[in-house]
Amino acid sequence: MSDEQNGLFIAVDALLEQAAAPDALPVPAERKRLREAASLSQEQIAQALNVRRETVTGWESGRTEPRPPKRAAYIRLLDGLATRFPASEPAVADPAPQALPVQPTAAHSAPPAPIATPQAQPASSAAASAAPRRSGGPTKATATKQLAVAAVDERFTNGPLAVVDGDGSAYCVGGLVLDCPLTDLPALVEWTLREAKLGAPRLHRSGKDADPLIVLTASAAQRLDLPTMLEDRRGLRLPDDHKAVRQLAAAKWKLTKRGFGPWARVYRTADGTRRHCVQFAILPWDALDTRAWGPADQLEPAELARLLGTYATRVHTPRGSTAVTGLELMTALRPPTRAVKDPTTGGWVSGPMPGSLTEPVECAAPEAPDGHPAVAALYPRFHQRTPDQVLNEEAYQWARPLTDAECMKPYVVGIDVNMAFAAAANRLTVGLSAPAHVHHPAFDPKLPGSWLVDLSHITFDERLPNPFTPNGQPPQGPAWYATPTVAYAAELGYLVTPLEAYLRYEHGPYLDAWYTRLRDAYIATMADLGVAPGMPDEEFLAAMATCQQSDPVAAAVLSAIKATVKGGIGKLRERPRSGGWRPGEPWPALTRPTWRPDIRAAVIANARINMHRKMLKLATAAGLYPVAVLSDCAVYASDGPSPLDFLPYQGGKPLPGGFRLGVSPGMVKHEGTQSVLWAEGLVEEYGPDVNIARHIKTGFLSNQDDGE
Repeated sequence: MSDEQNGLFIAVDALLEQAAAPDALPVPAERKRLREAASLSQEQIAQALNVRRETVTGWESGRTEPRPPKRAAYIRLLDGLATRFPASEPAVADPAPQALPVQPTAAHSAPPAPIATPQAQPASSAAASAAPRRSGGPTKATATKQLAVAAVDERFTNGPLAVVDGDGSAYCVGGLVLDCPLTDLPALVEWTLREAKLGAPRLHRSGKDADPLIVLTASAAQRLDLPTMLEDRRGLRLPDDHKAVRQLAAAKWKLTKRGFGPWARVYRTADGTRRHCVQFAILPWDALDTRAWGPADQLEPAELARLLGTYATRVHTPRGSTAVTGLELMTALRPPTRAVKDPTTGGWVSGPMPGSLTEPVECAAPEAPDGHPAVAALYPRFHQRTPDQVLNEEAYQWARPLTDAECMKPYVVGIDVNMAFAAAANRLTVGLSAPAHVHHPAFDPKLPGSWLVDLSHITFDERLPNPFTPNGQPPQGPAWYATPTVAYAAELGYLVTPLEAYLRYEHGPYLDAWYTRLRDAYIATMADLGVAPGMPDEEFLAAMATCQQSDPVAAAVLSAIKATVKGGIGKLRERPRSGGWRPGEPWPALTRPTWRPDIRAAVIANARINMHRKMLKLATAAGLYPVAVLSDCAVYASDGPSPLDFLPYQGGKPLPGGFRLGVSPGMVKHEGTQSVLWAEGLVEEYGPDVNIARHIKTGFLSNQDDGE
């Protein structure tokens, strides 16, 4: 065996050790399935086999085939993965929880409907199904239905959650209705864990199953003697001496530190090992934020169960706000630990998961927000940090006056990038370790980190925003930037010479699985609304114009998915929320492995650079310049009211490298159209600082700051 091939085999064995799922070179689709089943990225495969990521993409698509000696190593990898993830075997699930003694409850006779999945029953078809069916316990669906839907975990036959109404009806996914006790909270918790068969299997073989979610309507909360609103508006929790809290304590149930509030977790440790846990969402206490869920709390229980069930099936069982769920989804898809064998005892112990955020790390001082202990140690309390002291990677907020030629056009038209932050997270290499502080490093675009570099010498047409600053104005000297920003300067052909940097030498595509799951959820929900990939541009625009009215439940799911993306990225730099916090003091979020302001900065920088790259392409190839940009929305002067009236095409196809109409993340949709007179009137009335991209959707002043 050659030294090269031996080295390749060693690298493959390392990957198999990381992976924890058929013969000589399986079909391309199976190659991709095996890699994804092991939660390995194409970049990891490429690094192990000493090839480019694009080469692995070619192997998985069938465009190319591996050649010796890479072929033998690749076959060895696939054989190892196939042993662990056979195609005919269902996903590995948690061992069944310890059995609790079953107590009978009232039951109805009809069997439950099969659990809705994105592949089997879209939200729109669920709305057209028959009236809710009632059952006292789970039964198997017909053989025909079982062939049509994915295998259902027997522990969670009735889906991930139930919406409980005041008459004791628990509405589950697929139209199933169960009877549940509403005598007190302990009885409801016991029923949920013993009989309801609610919950969801883990998303990663080393992760945890999702706890069952019980959503209480106002009438159900009243039956349980819960107040119609919380008196503690700061802590948002029941007092410890409330009757419901005392009942739980008497029954030996525990609450997390946040107590019993809009999102409460009730748990008990069984025999000192596994935890039995139920998540509660209290609707009258504003558990479902209207900014994310729309009027979800006004829906009938069956419709609300359809909405939340669709979201839970496609994204994750809600664990709080959509921002919290977005962060939890990262951990569910990339758990921090896995089971490893102790070499001394031979037993299984918990070990770090390669490619995951495994422990809290200190951020660099420029990456820290104001009030962080690292900032307080360097600067006085009210010091305003300058660009060479703070990393300021934020979304665009830029506008300029219309030129005389633009004023002669009748319209201004806004286009909006679909799921811009999610698209920016796709295939983005982020740091996994603590930063290393280095002086005068050579710039490496593959190395995530924060760089102090002077980009003020790079100039652009004044009709374009500067790509290096959120306000679109040219930088005035050295400033801190995330890797995607500096890499763009190098991509444009400019010499970049960093003065210092905080670099993370351990890195990987941590957010890839997160992006993929949210992308699939978004595409499936858009299909429920009648918008599918591959539509002709005219048909796509027509479908988008009416999709929000076609199914209010699916529209609410879509809104929640978008909020999950934006909120999840925002949670990576969560600020202190307690009223007792003082600048310079640590806050609870800092103890999370997922408190990573550097990752947030990299995603936002990449989204902003993606926007500029496409705007620059339109400017250089077609002479089109935006008049305003707000986050992922760009506004152009146009001869007509449609994006088709100004977006350039070549040979009937969109300009390569420019904006493309379509439903997929990273493509654009029509945000809104107003007249040029409207735009000029807005600037005249409110001054030059007004950003017409903020108001182009409705024509009225609003605080909308994203195109979503």
